[in-house]
Amino acid sequence: MSDPSSPTRPIQPAPSVNKAAGMARAASLIAAGNVASRLLGLVRETVIANLFGATGLVSAFRVAQIIPTMLYDLLVGGMVSSALVPVFSEQVERDRATLWHLASLLLSLSVIVLGFIVIIIELAAPQVAFLMAGGFDDELLAATTRLIRMTTPAVLFLSLSGVITGLLHSLRRFALPAFTAAIFNAAIIVFALVGVLVLGWGIESLAVGLLVGAFFQVALQLPGLRDARLRFVIDLHHPALRRIGKLYLPIILGLVISQIAIALDRNFASRTGEQSIAWMQFATTIIQFPLGLISTAISLAILPTLSRLASNKTTGLDEFMNTLAAGLRMVLVLIIPATVALFILAEPIVALLFERGEFVAFDTRQTALALRFYLLGLTFAAIDLPLVFAFYARQNTLTPALVGLLAVGIYLVVALLPTLTRPMQMTDLALANSVQLAGHALVMLWLVNRLAPLRGRGLGPATFKAIGGSLVMGLVLWQTLPLLQTWLSVDNLIAKAAVVGILVGVGGGVYLLTLALLRAQELTLLSNLLRRFLPRRSG
Repeated sequence: MSDPSSPTRPIQPAPSVNKAAGMARAASLIAAGNVASRLLGLVRETVIANLFGATGLVSAFRVAQIIPTMLYDLLVGGMVSSALVPVFSEQVERDRATLWHLASLLLSLSVIVLGFIVIIIELAAPQVAFLMAGGFDDELLAATTRLIRMTTPAVLFLSLSGVITGLLHSLRRFALPAFTAAIFNAAIIVFALVGVLVLGWGIESLAVGLLVGAFFQVALQLPGLRDARLRFVIDLHHPALRRIGKLYLPIILGLVISQIAIALDRNFASRTGEQSIAWMQFATTIIQFPLGLISTAISLAILPTLSRLASNKTTGLDEFMNTLAAGLRMVLVLIIPATVALFILAEPIVALLFERGEFVAFDTRQTALALRFYLLGLTFAAIDLPLVFAFYARQNTLTPALVGLLAVGIYLVVALLPTLTRPMQMTDLALANSVQLAGHALVMLWLVNRLAPLRGRGLGPATFKAIGGSLVMGLVLWQTLPLLQTWLSVDNLIAKAAVVGILVGVGGGVYLLTLALLRAQELTLLSNLLRRFLPRRSG
């Protein structure tokens, strides 16, 4: 990628700067919700670790937890960004009455179809438990079956929430959807604490919290539809419904394969020890914090703009690519230092978040080990989402689906290759996941460049400056960590928090200073974004 400061490329005009600023404002709103949800997600995992540790029952809950998530991703989740937002966005510009009719139709169909699917899963719960966790013993499989039956109805509420989210995003109403994950996590926390400490429940308290949290996701967003005219309707001949199906159909195969890969991953992990799934999930929770805060927020913010630019025949492809490049630059400048910092501070962070109650030092070391292997794919995962959304905005869902098939194949090869010489290990699965993410992102980047070159749009300089600043930051953290651990006793929560807090502050300061010395232009956008979280002065 070439330097955009080359004299052959003029400085971008003011309208592009204004659009980038607007994207930053939308991203900051979504990021606020992501901050709340990720923080509550960490609290949720801390509560689970404290109450239940990293035991086989926690692994059983993780398997049951993934069932409604898998069904949602397959039936609705993948449709929100790939089909609903682009089609809803077009209807917003044309006719609100038609928009409400289409939304009513999708919500009505969701209730009917998903209600039927929930009944099937309830009846087949023992078979589903075996497919997902065949390595568990009989007692743990029975617990998994019971938890699956408790969590599966949540898919109905998750799906209704997903359709409403797509509708509100198309209306550029980002506030309420941004906090759906936060209220979901809050419900699990409350029910876990009350269920165990007050009512004397066991692991079932987590399943009940998950179900109630899914319901609250729907309830939270209803005020955003105050002007909507929704009703129960069945109209299978609606032309927009056929368009959504046409857009979504190409990615169904990819989603089916990816969900099979998730099931295989859980099944493989269950055969590496009953605690492996628990360790991997705790590590994944930490990974999801920067991924959701940075990549998801920015990607969701640029999707409506990309959809409008793609459907507007008067705007050229160049403006579309400038918007995408601006989003990618913001992702890279934020995710690269986060990856480096998490890699160096893996054990202190895991110990701070989880090591108490039933979660012991051995669990910390194993979770940190899984975390470092997952981190190898974090930057690739972060840039992959905007690239995928770029194709969704152009109503091309087939290309990401085919790349997804290829990536699943990469995962299976990397995961199974070590078993030719030795038994499978937890780290094999974490590494395979990172290689899968890297492969998917690199192929998507190549395909986007075939659509229109990203060269000259600032990605190269932004990446090199982010890497340079992150290396300087990483060196400082690597040297400072053992000194702080020597000076401060890390046997209590306050000391652990002090060590992590000091290192995060030092690392962040060093990184920002390095970016300033390197004259990274993205600092302006970042400072504007941060100002939106600060109270405004009156007068």
